[in-house]
Formats: sequence, structure tokens, C-alpha cells
Amino acid sequence: MQESKVMAIQAFLPAAVWSGKQFDGQWRPGASIQEVIEPATGKAVGALALAGPEQIARSAAAAAVAQQEWGNAPYEVRARVLRQAAALAETHSGEISEWLVREGGSTRLKAGAELKVATRALHEAAALPSRAVGEVLPSESGRLSLARRRPLGVVGVISPFNFPLYLALRAVAPALALGNAVVLKPDPRTAVCGGLVIARLFELAGLPAGVLHVLPGDGEAGAALTSDPHVRMIQFTGSTSAGRKVGEAAGKHLKKVSLELGGKNSLIILDDADLDLAVANAAWGSYLHQGQICMATGRVLVQRGLYPRFVEKLSEKAKTLKVGDPAREDVALGPLINATQRDHAARIVEAALAAGATLAAGGSYRELFFEATVLADVDRENPAFREEIFGPVAVVVPFDSDEEAVALANDTVYGLAMAIVSSDVGRALKLGERLHTGLLHINDQTVNDEVLNPFGGIGVSGNGTSIGGPANIDEFTQWQWLTLKGQAPAYPL
Repeated sequence: MQESKVMAIQAFLPAAVWSGKQFDGQWRPGASIQEVIEPATGKAVGALALAGPEQIARSAAAAAVAQQEWGNAPYEVRARVLRQAAALAETHSGEISEWLVREGGSTRLKAGAELKVATRALHEAAALPSRAVGEVLPSESGRLSLARRRPLGVVGVISPFNFPLYLALRAVAPALALGNAVVLKPDPRTAVCGGLVIARLFELAGLPAGVLHVLPGDGEAGAALTSDPHVRMIQFTGSTSAGRKVGEAAGKHLKKVSLELGGKNSLIILDDADLDLAVANAAWGSYLHQGQICMATGRVLVQRGLYPRFVEKLSEKAKTLKVGDPAREDVALGPLINATQRDHAARIVEAALAAGATLAAGGSYRELFFEATVLADVDRENPAFREEIFGPVAVVVPFDSDEEAVALANDTVYGLAMAIVSSDVGRALKLGERLHTGLLHINDQTVNDEVLNPFGGIGVSGNGTSIGGPANIDEFTQWQWLTLKGQAPAYPL
């Protein structure tokens, strides 16, 4: 690898990353090498090795062996590793943020926010080893009956490209803290900021060798992870279509599975809302990270009395949002992750206009840079009403009554996040009680995650599980029933 392609983060990530050394500590000369592409420029900024099914199998077997000692380690040992990883993330925040910008296409605002929440996930996970994880059950005299949570063993984590650092760490950190070993397969498009950074943090934090394996790979590697006999659980974050395949494969092999999938999330603007605040919330929810967020505001439902002025002001706002390379200039929107995602967004915009929508702002792109777009006058039959766009497109839909708002918001197979903006909190709460969603925000937009909260959707947004906060112990451990007697009974048979 030429020196010009190696970024400043080499001080944090060892040079071996750039020459194909897999991050399980072993050299794989025959491994497939992939360039790390900067989406804003199309240039290679490094290279790394991709894992195949054989490497997945070796790592899963090694992780199963290493987990036994790690799961029995004193709670303070596990907590100390998590605390040290958090401290290292703070120490190297500049380098890590640079990777989120260069490799992931994040704006600096988004990269800073992601690093902050990822570091908080490490701090919160550090508190898990010292948590009480069991109950004393009623039983007969002379017998002690306990229910306790035990590590699952090896947890497989398949993470996405959009918030690569946080959406990997929110599973990796609690799984490790609770005594599991982890095999992480980050999206190959963001394998450094969503994978190798995490490996390096835990390596420097003193995590024992073999407990965490970070193996970037494609769908074939993911399929191997879901079928490997040493892996007891799969935590997957990604698209609904890919999640269906993961869930089917995990079920076939009787693995526990946590699926955090897509969304078509509605932000409801009631006619008593402050117009400027409503526009600010809609813009943030629709355009943050170019709309490439599962919680992004996929529909803005605006009550008729506010609708004309709202469309006008949101369109004015969209036209002021600068699009460009976030590594080299101050911009509001960076590039989409690749041409496939850009073409998907462009196709839906084109289909929406053909179906009668009005293009109030944007709609064009240059290379991977897509303008902040406003589609107005969208109805239920419009493709933009139903399809997840994953691009910077605000889909604005008018409604007349609260009942119609509920009907429109619930008219989707998804059920991840919804939000309501209103000056009447009681009215908003009453309306919110009727919404089918895993996450609900009153007087906020749809993109919210604070680490402490259980995060999960309904419908095709997930499989009814949650991750984060109080849900982590349930997700990454299993119940064991333990009984004790002073002496074994003399059974009559």
C-alpha cells in the first residue's frame, strides 16, 4: 500500500491493517483484499482483508474457546476493559471521527454525534458486569431455587454502514460486558470505522485475545456466521430484505436472533404547532446523514391549515443546505454511500413525480451528492408514500383531522419510529396512543437514540426484540435455573 493512501489514523490503527492482516491476529496471505473507498471522491484511502466462510468458522471456534475464561472472569475485570475502551475512544476521537467522515460520508456534525453516543454505549456497558442478574424463587423447605442470567456464548454481530461505529458497538459492548465472545462482521463499505476501529479499541484496552473477532466480509461471510454451530445468537442491523434472510437462516439453525430493520417513519405536524420549530424538526429528521438512517423521517404529515406555509418554508430551508465533501468543506449533507443507493433514491423521486407529486425543492444529484429534496402533494398511492428511500428526500403529505393523521401514519408495514409536534401535549399524547410504533416522540422528530432506551420496532421493522438500556441483559444472556439442597434425596425408584 502506497504511503499516500494511508491516512493519519495509522497512528491508531497499526500498519498491518493496510497490508491484509486479518484482525484475529493471524496472517491470511490468500485473503481477498478490498480497497477502502472514500465516497466523496471515489478514491482509495487504504485497503483491508475480507473474510470468507473458512475464516468465519475458524474465528467462531476460537471465540467459543476464549469465551469460557472471559465469561468466568471477575466482573471488575470485564468492567475495566469496557471503561478503558471508552477512554481510548475519547483519546482518539479526532482520528475516529476522521474515518467516519472519509469512509462513511458523514458530515462532521454527524460524526461527532455518533462518536459521542458510541462512547456513551461503552460507558453504559461498563456498568453491566456489576448488575444483579437473577432472582430467588419460592421453593420447598431446605431447597434454594435461583433463576440467574448466564452468557449465551458466542454472539455474531452483523452491522450496517450508516452509523457504523455506534450500531456495531451498541451490540458488541454489552455482549462482551455480559461475558460473551463476539464475532463482528461489519459492512465492507465501512469496515474500518465500523470494525477495525472497534478491534483496535478493545485490543489496546486489554481484552484477552480471541474474545473479539472483527471480520469484514460480504453476504457469504454473513451466511456462514448465521449457520456456524459455535454461534449462539445473531444481532443484525440492516435492511428488512436482508433481515428476512438472516432471520430465516438463524431460525433454521435454532439461534436466538435480534433484528433491527428498516422504517417508513411518520412525523405528524398538527395545526397548532410552531411553524419554524416544525420545519426545523422535519429538516433534521429528513436530511441528517443524507436520510440514510432507519429512523429517518420518511413522511412528514402536515395538517391542512399549516400545510401551504410549511411546504414553502421547508423548501426554502432545503435550498439553503449545502451539499459537498465533508472532509474538505463545511456542508450540511455529504455523499450517499454509493451509486446503488443514489440510484434508488433517484428512482423513487422520479416515480413520485410521475404519480402526481410536486417537486418543491431539489431532486437533482451530482456524482454521489444528492440535493436536499422536498416532494409535496404526496398521497397514499404514490411510491414515495410507501417505499423507504434512504436518501435526503422529505415526503410531505397533507391531512385534515387527527383521525386521518393516525390512519396515514399507521398505513405502513413498518413500525419503527414516529413523532408528533404540537403545542397541545395532551392532544399529541392522545393521538400517539393510537400509533403502531416501537419508538414514539412527542415534540421531537423521529431520529432519536440515547443508549439508555430500549430500541426496537414492530411490523417489518424488527422481530419484536429490543436492544439497548434495560433490554441488553435480556438480549445477550439466557436464563438458567439453579437449585441447591444440603443432601441429595433418596428417590423411591
